[in-house]
Amino acid sequence: MGRFLRVGLSGGLATGKSTVLAVFAALGARVLDADQLAREVLAPGTPGHLEAAEIFGAEVLAGDGSIDRAKLAAKVFADPEARRRLEAMVHPEVLRREQEWREQVEASAESGVLVVDATLILELGRSRAYDLLVVTVCPEEEQVRRAVLRGMSAADARARLAAQMPGAEKASRADLVIDTSGSLAQTQARAREVYRELERRRAALNTT
Repeated sequence: MGRFLRVGLSGGLATGKSTVLAVFAALGARVLDADQLAREVLAPGTPGHLEAAEIFGAEVLAGDGSIDRAKLAAKVFADPEARRRLEAMVHPEVLRREQEWREQVEASAESGVLVVDATLILELGRSRAYDLLVVTVCPEEEQVRRAVLRGMSAADARARLAAQMPGAEKASRADLVIDTSGSLAQTQARAREVYRELERRRAALNTT
């Protein structure tokens, strides 16, 4: 059985992690979006949904009874205690599902590159769970601009950024950095370059 290279992909709000993850997937990586896992944890009918509704009240619910993620985010990023309560509720289940997924992938008879996209890898002290940490970065004003284009208010974007580790600090603790401040084509080219390095390191794992 081969050895998978475990890669954490992190970065702040609107720094292009999804774009990079898509490039990695197209090049053959096994990928997991931890934010998607968090959405599943809060999906209608789940214990997480019921607990969130009980803790945060009807004000975070959409008309169909589902969690309105924009309303929930606005609430928790404005209130550190509310954010801690949400994280304590969601993160353990996300990590359990990530571990389950990783074990299933690594039980295969092949090696490869395994990438988990998660914003809070460093904030949660999870970097040691991976062989390498890749971080996406761009200037804070560009993060705000992109977030606003996605429909978020500038105030909400800045509140989220204030709750996250600064991009410069994340970059200083990364093994590989992808600057996404340029064009989409430039970001994709840099992602391909980084993936070639990941493949080189994966190959080295399987020759030792």
